[in-house]
Amino acid sequence: MSAVESGLMGLDEAAALIRAGHFLMIAGDEALLRRLPAGNWIGGTIPYFMGSEGGQVSLERLFVTCMPADAGAPEIRCYDITSIDHVCADGPANGFSLIIIPAFTAIHSLYARKAPGFEDMFIKPVVGWVAGCHVDDIGRVAPLVVSGPGLDFDAERAVVMHVPLPDDRFACVHIANAMGQGDGGELRFPETGFSAGRCTVDGVETTLAAYLKACQADLRLPLVADYGGASVNVSIKGIDPATGRVDFYAPVFDDVAYRLAAPVDFAADPAGGRDTALWSCNCILNYLYCGLEGRRGAPPGGPMTFGEIAYLLLNQTQVFLEIEAL
Repeated sequence: MSAVESGLMGLDEAAALIRAGHFLMIAGDEALLRRLPAGNWIGGTIPYFMGSEGGQVSLERLFVTCMPADAGAPEIRCYDITSIDHVCADGPANGFSLIIIPAFTAIHSLYARKAPGFEDMFIKPVVGWVAGCHVDDIGRVAPLVVSGPGLDFDAERAVVMHVPLPDDRFACVHIANAMGQGDGGELRFPETGFSAGRCTVDGVETTLAAYLKACQADLRLPLVADYGGASVNVSIKGIDPATGRVDFYAPVFDDVAYRLAAPVDFAADPAGGRDTALWSCNCILNYLYCGLEGRRGAPPGGPMTFGEIAYLLLNQTQVFLEIEAL
């Protein structure tokens, strides 16, 4: 494993690591990423971070994570909507794949909806995050990913680093999620998608907007599905007052039951960190709703993203990647 310490750093320090040949994941503002040299790195746009001194918005610092290369050089590849279903199959026999996807794009939607059916999904570890922008710039500034070898900035494709590991080590993916299902009605939807109008609540047809209004729902709370004991969130983006359509940051599925999350204390100290993790990301909604600016979050820190990937697309979670010994 590399002895290079990961974390928030300035442009010159990150550029020196690139020139030294390290394999890196880099998160930062677009203008700063464009000043980096070509090399063995992948990146994505985001100005929100959890560093050792706490949460912060920065246009002058980058979050850099050094990837191991002691089992051979990692491979950097880009995927579009015609090839993304091969992302796990292309991964190393032993290792992991780190993916960055630009938000609000066709490939973001496709991955969110179709990833459970990708070849070798849940067999080969895949983790990553959804690149974004400052929340004030949503709709005006396109999130981008970067393939470092050619300094290719892309608003439509995903970038992936496939990282092999020695035979005596393996990658382990962890999720920290403060949300769990509440005791409200069981919600089901007639179709899969990033928005919903009609639904059923305990088998009775209604609209989701009407249900949320009737129970005076806190829209910071996501819908939560129970996948065999694991809670998976679908965060609410907003409600269109003209149509009553409810938009989400991840899709609801037509064959899954949901309930509104149980109330949580958004002001509580963040928990669930793993000091031994190689890499981590957390959700921009946790940053905003929990008031993490200036507050210490769970280690090891990382970008605060527009979506987290632990095999599937997730919301309002923290994802960790650990490298463990056999």
